[in-house]
Amino acid sequence: MEATVAKTGTEEKTWSGGNRPLNASYGKMMMWFFIVSDALTFSGFLASYGFSRFKFIDAWPIADQVFTHFPFLHGVDAPMYYVAFMTFILIFSSVTMVLAVDAGHKMQKNKVIWYLFFTIIGGAIFVGSQAWEWATFIKGDYGAIETKGGKIVQFLNTDGERVAIADFAIELPSTKESHVEGNGVWYMQEDTQTSFTFEEVKAGFLANDNLLVRTQYLDEHGHPTVLSRAESIDKVVNDGKLVVEGANLKHNEYGTPLFADFFFFITGFHGFHVFSGVIFNIIIFFNVIIGTYERRGSYEMVEKVGLYWHFVDLVWVFVFTFFYLV
Repeated sequence: MEATVAKTGTEEKTWSGGNRPLNASYGKMMMWFFIVSDALTFSGFLASYGFSRFKFIDAWPIADQVFTHFPFLHGVDAPMYYVAFMTFILIFSSVTMVLAVDAGHKMQKNKVIWYLFFTIIGGAIFVGSQAWEWATFIKGDYGAIETKGGKIVQFLNTDGERVAIADFAIELPSTKESHVEGNGVWYMQEDTQTSFTFEEVKAGFLANDNLLVRTQYLDEHGHPTVLSRAESIDKVVNDGKLVVEGANLKHNEYGTPLFADFFFFITGFHGFHVFSGVIFNIIIFFNVIIGTYERRGSYEMVEKVGLYWHFVDLVWVFVFTFFYLV
C-alpha cells in the first residue's frame, strides 16, 4: 500500500512570503532591526542595575528621598511629582505621534504638521526636564559626610528631619588657598569642591547637641539606621573623612556612588535617544511642511520615525519603573 503524502505548496522553498516580510518596506524592517538591537542594549544596562542594586540593597538610596524637588517650588517636599510629570509628557507625545501617523495614512498634511509639532514640544519638554533633574541631582540639597570606608553619613535633628550642613557648619579661619571652578586647581588637589570643609562641618556638629547622624545601612524595619548622640560623635570624629555635596561619578551624598553612576549613564543614554528623536522629528516636520511626502504619495517616513519614538517612550517606562518605583 502506498502512503499518501499531502502537498503543502511550499516544497523546495525556504520562504513563501515573497521579498517583503510582514509586507513591510526595507526601511521599516531596518528600523525594526535597530529597535530590537537597541532594546537588547537597554536590557543589559537595566539588568546590570538590578544586580548592583540587590548586591548593595542595604546602602541603596530610596528614590522618594532623592527626587523630591519641583521647579519653582523651593523647599516643598514633592517626592516623584516631577518625574511623574515628565513621564506623562513623554507618553502623551506618543499619543500625538500616533495621530500624526494616522493622519499621514489619510494624506492629511495639515494634521500631520500639527501632531508632529506637539510631539516635538513634548520631547523638548522632557529633555529639558531631564537636564533640570540632572542639575538638581548634581548640586544636592543637604550635603553629607563620607567616611574613611567610603560610606555616607547624613545629618538629622532629634525630630528625625534632615538638616543641611549649611545650617550648622561653622566657618573657621584658614590660610588655605581657595580653589574654585574658574582655576580648576581643586580637581587636582582636593577630593571634592564643597561649600564647607570637613573641619568646619565637624565643629558645627559638635557645637549642636540636637544633631544626630544617619548611616546608609537599613535596620530590621527597612529604615536607615540612626545613631545615638554619643555614637554620632564617635562616627563623625573618628570615621569622618570629607564633605560631599550632591552627586557625581565619585561621590554621592544620597548613598553609594554606584547609584549615581547608573543614574547618569542610563538616564543619559535614554535622554540622548529622546534628543535624537526630537531632531529626527524636526527634520521630518519641515519635510512635511515643504510637501516632500505629499509629492512622494506616502508618509512612511513619519511612520518610521514614529516607531523609534514609541520605542524610546517604552524604554522610559522600564527606566522609570527600575529607578523610581521599585
